[in-house]
Amino acid sequence: MNYNEEITAIKGVGEKTAKLFHKLQLQKAGDLLEFYPRTYTQYPAPMSELPEELPTEPIALRARIQGKVFSKHTPRMDVTTTTIRYDEGPLELVWFRMPYVRNQLELGSVRIFYGTIKAEGKGYKMEQPMVYTTEQYEALQSSLQPMYHLTKGLSNNLVKKSVQSALSEITYEEYIPTHILDAHNFVSLSEAYRGIHFPDSFDTLANARRRLVYNEFFDFILRVQLEKAKESVIANELQLPNHALMDKVRWKLPFQLTRGQVDCLEEMERDLNEAEVTQRLIQGDVGSGKTIVAFLEMLRFAENGYQAAIMAPTEVLAQQHYETFRGYCEAYDITYPVYLLLGSMTAKEKREVYAEIQTGKPCFVIGTHALIQKKVQFGNLGIVITDEQHRFGVKQRMNLSTKGVHPYVLVMSATPIPRTLAMILYGDMKISTIHSAPKDRLPIKNAIIEESNRTKAYQFIGREIAASHQAYIICPLVEASETTEAENVTEYSKRLQKMFGSKARIGCLHGRMSPEEKSEVMRAFARNDIQILVSTTVVEVGVNVPNATVMMIENANRFGLAQLHQLRGRVGRGSAQSYCMFIKDKSAKDTKRLEILNQSNDGFYIAAEDLKLRGPGDFYGIRQSGDLNFQIADIYQDADILSVVQEDVLALLSIDPQLTSAQGQDVRAHLAMRSHQIYDNL
Repeated sequence: MNYNEEITAIKGVGEKTAKLFHKLQLQKAGDLLEFYPRTYTQYPAPMSELPEELPTEPIALRARIQGKVFSKHTPRMDVTTTTIRYDEGPLELVWFRMPYVRNQLELGSVRIFYGTIKAEGKGYKMEQPMVYTTEQYEALQSSLQPMYHLTKGLSNNLVKKSVQSALSEITYEEYIPTHILDAHNFVSLSEAYRGIHFPDSFDTLANARRRLVYNEFFDFILRVQLEKAKESVIANELQLPNHALMDKVRWKLPFQLTRGQVDCLEEMERDLNEAEVTQRLIQGDVGSGKTIVAFLEMLRFAENGYQAAIMAPTEVLAQQHYETFRGYCEAYDITYPVYLLLGSMTAKEKREVYAEIQTGKPCFVIGTHALIQKKVQFGNLGIVITDEQHRFGVKQRMNLSTKGVHPYVLVMSATPIPRTLAMILYGDMKISTIHSAPKDRLPIKNAIIEESNRTKAYQFIGREIAASHQAYIICPLVEASETTEAENVTEYSKRLQKMFGSKARIGCLHGRMSPEEKSEVMRAFARNDIQILVSTTVVEVGVNVPNATVMMIENANRFGLAQLHQLRGRVGRGSAQSYCMFIKDKSAKDTKRLEILNQSNDGFYIAAEDLKLRGPGDFYGIRQSGDLNFQIADIYQDADILSVVQEDVLALLSIDPQLTSAQGQDVRAHLAMRSHQIYDNL
């Protein structure tokens, strides 16, 4: 079977199941191979008696079927039940919509039941337990069992069966040259896919993951290098003799630029004096002051007769840039117009902006994806800036840069990446880094809060609200779940409103809201119409609410270090002292990660410490928030593999630059057949 056949080609995957997989973005048969487990579990030893204290996690019970098995048929569903007697009390086993389970419950047979047990009346109950023979269960215990991300109606067992079918039915095409695979002692691709889904040991898992990480990096780096080879050297025709206005504004700023900001401006100046067109990545920690650097550089182009454009990933962030730029223009008597272009604008509003942009007159243009629509024609675009660049695909950024005649291209990122990794990931793009925050910003004060001190935390937020400040509270979930005690946004908001009453208005923000609804909530928060914003992690990177001084993160142990640091960066953006409170999960035992955040506000230090903590033994939980979300590879954890891939790809292309050899053609065929999410799905 071909990798790209429809998922329904897999044995056992009908139209109904396919629709459920589609919800998880699994369309092709091969997508199942790369639907990697989110974690693994090892089945516990079966018990012959009920435990004294009922655990919250599933257990295995060994029992002999001695009672009758009852089946009840109703229009709604079939219900199958049987009861097992223990000294502690009767245990009722219940299965819904599983009439076939009766065949596994032969009178007198010994079975192992795996599921979650709960007290009910004078006895106990286990719903939907898995049923195994002793031999079947021993086989499960001998290996790590995959646990997958699911959607309503899709069970973990169904995913496992579908993946097993895919593993046996899909033909694995090795495309990486044999000498490379042999040099690194890699397992075969078929072994890697089987080992990542159904490993019989941690060594098997490690070897499988290592091979798949290599493949993912190989595809990406090879695409980068092939695209780079297509680029011809372009002469720099930009003429920028004037800088008096930029200098005037720079020296009138109410704050002094940091060393990092000054270095960025000087490095861009050198770029503009080179004979060839160049591109630059500006990476700076949250709150490091990238926006003012972008504005000053755009102003430099405007005073030399060019148009300057900046593309933001969301309407909220674009609107924020628009208001910030207009504020600068009013404060410093800058006469160049500032235009805003959003997808939500009316057709008439868009046409008016299109007409102004097409004239070629110098101006600032701020927008979202709306900037790269065909109808947008710049008359004299000189500089293109992509903000929060990891939120855009490569093609989207390229589309914006083609709106002008070889404009200067800047991309900005708030995710700290070690310089050596950035040089590999971004090809020949030059790199600037802003390490320090503006001098008027006070360092954020951090605290790890125990559950027993929650009331004091709310009282502290109340005092900040009384002082006319605002607060964020971040929760892991949108709605309550039976399987977790994590705080949830909707219920939390209601409780908080009752607690604060008329003293504060509570806002609610989560990913299930429409873009328009999210934008309206963020605007209300920015206007201080909302004093406390309860949100999931959809709070946008880069959104600037200087009046917000408190960030409280519930169940902080459930978030990654990088994500926690990004969330913390929503406060500390004004001159007032800001605070971040990490509410410790009741069940959390290890607080090393929170201690790192408690001790430092430096994103580059945190990224390095994150790498040390996780180490090579952390096989799951590998997705990083921020730049370049590979499917299984991690640019921090797998930095050594990334460096090896870079060397291998360059060596391959030095011998066969056009990939015209037999092995090279296999590689080209693979790239043509397979998309790569960093290019197509970011």
